[in-house]
Amino acid sequence: MAGKQQNNHRTLPRFRSKTLILTLIISSFSLLVILFTFPSSPNPPVRIETSFVASLEQFLIHKAPKLNPPLRDDTVRGEKEDDDVRKVDEMVFERENRLLDEDPVGYPVKVYVYEMPKKFTFDLLWLFHNTYKETSNATSNGSPVHRLIEQHSVDYWLWADLISPESERRLKSVVKVHKQEEADLFYVPFFTTISFFLLEKQQCKALYREALKWVTDQPAWKRSEGRDHIFPIHHPWSFKTVRKFVKNAIWLLPDMDSTGNWYKPGQVSLEKDLILPYVPNVDLCDAKCLSESAPTRTTLLFFRGRLKRNAGGKIRAKLGTELSGVKDVIITEGTAGEGGKLAAQAGMRRSLFCLCPAGDTPSSARLFDAIVSGCIPVIVSDELELPFEGILDYRKVAVIVSSSDAIQPGWLVNHLRSLLPSQVKKFQNSLAQYSRHFLYSSPAQPLGPEDLTWRMIAGKLVNIKLHTRRSQRVVNGSRSICRCDCWRANSTASNSLSHLLS
Repeated sequence: MAGKQQNNHRTLPRFRSKTLILTLIISSFSLLVILFTFPSSPNPPVRIETSFVASLEQFLIHKAPKLNPPLRDDTVRGEKEDDDVRKVDEMVFERENRLLDEDPVGYPVKVYVYEMPKKFTFDLLWLFHNTYKETSNATSNGSPVHRLIEQHSVDYWLWADLISPESERRLKSVVKVHKQEEADLFYVPFFTTISFFLLEKQQCKALYREALKWVTDQPAWKRSEGRDHIFPIHHPWSFKTVRKFVKNAIWLLPDMDSTGNWYKPGQVSLEKDLILPYVPNVDLCDAKCLSESAPTRTTLLFFRGRLKRNAGGKIRAKLGTELSGVKDVIITEGTAGEGGKLAAQAGMRRSLFCLCPAGDTPSSARLFDAIVSGCIPVIVSDELELPFEGILDYRKVAVIVSSSDAIQPGWLVNHLRSLLPSQVKKFQNSLAQYSRHFLYSSPAQPLGPEDLTWRMIAGKLVNIKLHTRRSQRVVNGSRSICRCDCWRANSTASNSLSHLLS
């Protein structure tokens, strides 16, 4: 009897031990189930802001004061000797030698963002911010000045992304570096359009000269003669008084305008410069909007804007005369104010096709308004160069016709009506895919215009290095002008290079 009791006492601890282990296993399993069933809350989604005014407000008031490290100032103090230029050149050479075995034109593009004095950057942004409600301020042709600045605000969107903390950035195509010798490119964050429109004429010219001297004093500029420097010159009037001194730099432009009205021969080319889209004036018609608006798109062709323009824009008056009174076609005169924006947006969302003729320059914001509205652009602009055309195929989203065909009696409307419903649907589906490529935003999005800008510039790097090194070794008196077809003016007609080589 005593033996049995002794055995029971021995069994009880073992039983308790097994029970404890089993309890621990069950508890652990339950905890895992709970963890996988109720995952920890993800980070709250970041609001994507596409309004220039709203993004600028957030940037100036909330982000800029928190920049870490605080912005420095790269101003060159006093005269720099040739030794400083050679020092930068040697450091760049050492870096490129280390990368020789790697992909020389891969992502990310390494960009050094100059830390310019605030009078070239923050002061101008604050000037816009504090005056943008003054919509009475207009250009000579009646366009609201602040709306024009918004259309050309590519300088803000690119800079705001580059100087954001890396933890907030989403682009993999570009990275900001903090040493000049590590850079592939140098970004000049001068707001040339704001200064042109919001400063007095002489004050603007003086600021342009100061900015020019500031940049050309930099050793990196002297090393390459500006070939690896990026200037946002997106309005054709901006920086006009001094831009001949920076013609080697990469210009971010709305178009090339080979007529010579805005850019002098030899100043711009597809080889060195880049076309960027305007910032759309209208709101995005998203997937829900596209679905709801599809049955109401009863207008065949829509245009609202100024019919009387100069240079290549004279085609507008001819098209207005030809299309006036045609069934299912709306051609109206209009301005770019707030009321004009709402009328244009409503008209585009009720139309299958939107007429996008040349204006004073070959391009206009209307093309990008049409794309984000789901309205198939009908491009009538023989000299037009399009943004990111090395990446995007505009034949998928637009009907492109020559001016000579478009003004023939009945030709354009008959051509649009001849398109099969399946072809129209294909255009519309492509528009829904392409609209994201033209929406500047904060934070900048992959495959948005900021991203495509750096992808396009990456393809220029080898050529930039070629011309930089060539300029460093070409001796005085030698043939130093590039005589290749890449410098030909951007025109559909043949052009002689004699005027460039004289």
